[in-house]
Amino acid sequence: MPAILIHGVPDTHRLWDGVRRHLTRSDVEAWDLPGFGAPRPGGFGSTKEEYVDWLVERLERVGEPVDLVGHDWGCILTARVASVRPDLVRTWAGGNGPISSEYVWHPLARIWQDPVEGDRFMDELEATSFARDLVAGFDVPVGPAEEMVGRVDGPMKDSVLRLYRSALTVGAEWEPALANVSAPCLVFWGALDPACQIEFGRKLGAAVRASKVIELDCNHWTVLQRPAEVAAALEAHWGAYAGS
Repeated sequence: MPAILIHGVPDTHRLWDGVRRHLTRSDVEAWDLPGFGAPRPGGFGSTKEEYVDWLVERLERVGEPVDLVGHDWGCILTARVASVRPDLVRTWAGGNGPISSEYVWHPLARIWQDPVEGDRFMDELEATSFARDLVAGFDVPVGPAEEMVGRVDGPMKDSVLRLYRSALTVGAEWEPALANVSAPCLVFWGALDPACQIEFGRKLGAAVRASKVIELDCNHWTVLQRPAEVAAALEAHWGAYAGS
C-alpha cells in the first residue's frame, strides 16, 4: 500500500521533495492537485468539495487503503477524505491545516475570499515581493520560496481564489465529521505558525484521536523547514501500524 502526499497553497508536489529524500520506503507518491501544476478537468470549479471528490476518485483507483499525508490545504482535504471515506485510508497524517469552527481565517485568506480584493491581489502579484513576504512572515527558506512563487501561474491563482471562496465556513462544515475518522492519525504542526496557530493543531489531534501531536519548532511550512523531522515522524507512524 503506497503513501500519498498532498500539498497545500500555493504549492505543488515539489513541496515534498525534501521530506522524500529522508524517507526509506520507495512506494511514495506526491500528487499535484488540479490547478496546482496539473491541469484542471473540464468543468472543474476548484471548490473544496471538488478537490475532495477528485482525491476520492484517484484513491479509489489505487485499489487499496493508503498512508495519506497532507500539509496546509492538503491536511484539510485529506482529513476530509479520511472522515467521509475511511475505507480508502490505512493511516492519516497532517499538519498546519486547521479544521475548527473556532478558527478565524488569516488576513491573506480573507483578502483572497473577497471578490474585489482577491482579484486585485492576484492581478498585481509580483513574484519577488511575494517570495520576500513568505521568507519574512513564514520563515520559508529563500530558495524554496522563490521556486514556490515561480510556479504561481494563472490557473493556480484562479484555483486559490475559488478554493478559498468555497471555504468561508469550512471549519463549521467539516469539523463534526472528523469523529468518523477511523484510521490511526498523526498530527505534525509548526508551533510558530502565525496563520494556523498551534492550538488548532492540538484541537485537530483531539478530534481525530491522534496517537501523537508533534509540535515542531518552526513556522507554517514544516516540510520545508524540518524535512528530516517530518520524515522521521511519518516513518515511525507508518511503522507502528505496519501490520494493520
